[in-house]
Amino acid sequence: MEIDTTRPHPARIYDYLLGGKDNYEVDRRAGEALAAAAPEARIGVRANRAFLQRAVRHVVGSGVRQILDIGTGLPTSPNVHETAQETAPDVRVAYVDNDPIVHAHANALLSSSGTSSTVLADLRDPQAVVDHPDVRKVIDFDEPVALLLVAVLHFLTDAEQPRRIVADLRDALPAGSFLVLSHATGDFADRSAAQAVYSKATATLNLRSRAEVEPFFDGFELVEPGLAQVPFWRPDAPPPARSGEIGFYGGVARKTG
Repeated sequence: MEIDTTRPHPARIYDYLLGGKDNYEVDRRAGEALAAAAPEARIGVRANRAFLQRAVRHVVGSGVRQILDIGTGLPTSPNVHETAQETAPDVRVAYVDNDPIVHAHANALLSSSGTSSTVLADLRDPQAVVDHPDVRKVIDFDEPVALLLVAVLHFLTDAEQPRRIVADLRDALPAGSFLVLSHATGDFADRSAAQAVYSKATATLNLRSRAEVEPFFDGFELVEPGLAQVPFWRPDAPPPARSGEIGFYGGVARKTG
């Protein structure tokens, strides 16, 4: 799989908005266009990242010791394994992404780690993800797993059946597992201009309403406060300015049966 540097890539745009350096000029131009179309974009991606960290601390604090992070994106410190291992040093993490540049960077980051693995695989083939030997190397599906689908499902069209994909992944998880999910939405502002930026990228941005995001949690029991804008999911600091405009829903849910 070749790295396409002629079209913006969602992971590299996200990296740019977070202040990272693993991006190309085409990604930076797209990031600036996105920030112009949605002025809270930089605040939003940082709020989403902070939600991820709080959610990871929650699931690890609840006893989970293995994490399957699908659509991980480019490494940004603190990474999932760093956040998790601050609470429990024995947590194991499998990072999965379909972008070869993400895979290369993650491999370099984790080359000395025996508790984490990186896998080049595609969310659209959930069974191949679950069965991948490098996933199985660190994830035991007989024990509770935290499945992370953070800021990734909105890059799947309805035709790609994201609900079926999540359901297939859910069915591979034992009771006591968790789903950590965030998803972009246009519920709080018109985001058609932001969507247009992604029309030239390697994946389109498919915004969904609250009513469309909630069914992803079917078969799970949402923990308090349920599905919320990411800055308001168990905040550990005052929410940033313009939080009410941030177009990300986030939630954490437990599989009880």
